[in-house]
Amino acid sequence: MSFGRLERTSAPAPMSDINMTPLIDVMLVLLVIFMVTAPLMASSLRLDLPATEGATPSEAPQTLIVALDAEGRIFIAEERSDLATLGRQAERTAQENPRTEVQLRADARVPYGQVAEVLGVLQTAGLSHIAFVAQPKPAPK
Repeated sequence: MSFGRLERTSAPAPMSDINMTPLIDVMLVLLVIFMVTAPLMASSLRLDLPATEGATPSEAPQTLIVALDAEGRIFIAEERSDLATLGRQAERTAQENPRTEVQLRADARVPYGQVAEVLGVLQTAGLSHIAFVAQPKPAPK
């Protein structure tokens, strides 16, 4: 009785295709990360607002948002400005609607003198409804 050998005639061919599944998984994870972080980067003006109790922003029908950063620079709705431009903008806003509320966001490190100067410009322009925006205090543990 003769036993035959099972011989292979050739070696298996190497796999030459790239496995796309891990690449697609990484791409989708990066897409989700960017989708989550994009709205967080919408406000480019970073302020360290003081924390107070009862600090909730009001929902006024028309508002003018003014911000002072830590260096004392003035921003009108996230755009860099100065006192003269703020005065002109406030006068135009007061002529359109004198009951417009100004929401003033001042960094905690801004000297009071600069805040008072901005208040004076706003009140001279005819805007007297001024709200100071602050962060709510964290809940006690």
